Amino acid sequence: MSIYEKDIKAAIEVMRKGGVILYPTDTVWGIGCDATNPEAVAKVYKIKRREDSKAMICLVDSDARLQRYVRQVPNVAWDVIELATKPLTIILDGAVNLAPNLVAEDGSVAMRVTNEPFSKELCYRFQKAIVSTSANFSGEPPASNYCDIDPQLLEAVDYVCTSRRQEKKPHTPSAIIRLKQDGEVTVVRK
Repeated sequence: MSIYEKDIKAAIEVMRKGGVILYPTDTVWGIGCDATNPEAVAKVYKIKRREDSKAMICLVDSDARLQRYVRQVPNVAWDVIELATKPLTIILDGAVNLAPNLVAEDGSVAMRVTNEPFSKELCYRFQKAIVSTSANFSGEPPASNYCDIDPQLLEAVDYVCTSRRQEKKPHTPSAIIRLKQDGEVTVVRK
């Protein structure tokens, strides 16, 4: 079994037990857990020192998996996802099958389909949405690379992925749009 395989397997094992991981994503490094487990989601809020009224992003590996967590994905979403030139998070109404403390008060959820090899494989193998909030304490800058992660954060989680630790590239958080059922689009973050 390769180091990459062992890393994914270990991360999945931790998340299945309700644990929290640090992992590389299609954007910055993320703090992750099982997006359907309210206790795990609560741990992430606590680690980040963040109020649970601030919703977090969920990462999925495919359009099909996205549809499991949103009551009705507006048709225009598929065009937007296909045409996006960089990682794009979409806030959609009608969240279902997720931990209640992950869903915003208005019933919406922020979702992103990842195409980055490690996070895509992790989501695919886990077979569920994974929380993906930036690896930082609330109010601090996100960790673009592993070397940027606060040592206290490394201690606070249950598992730190080994993949892509050597990388030193400029990474930025995803663009975020809000997509209403009627197709109305609002840009939240460019």
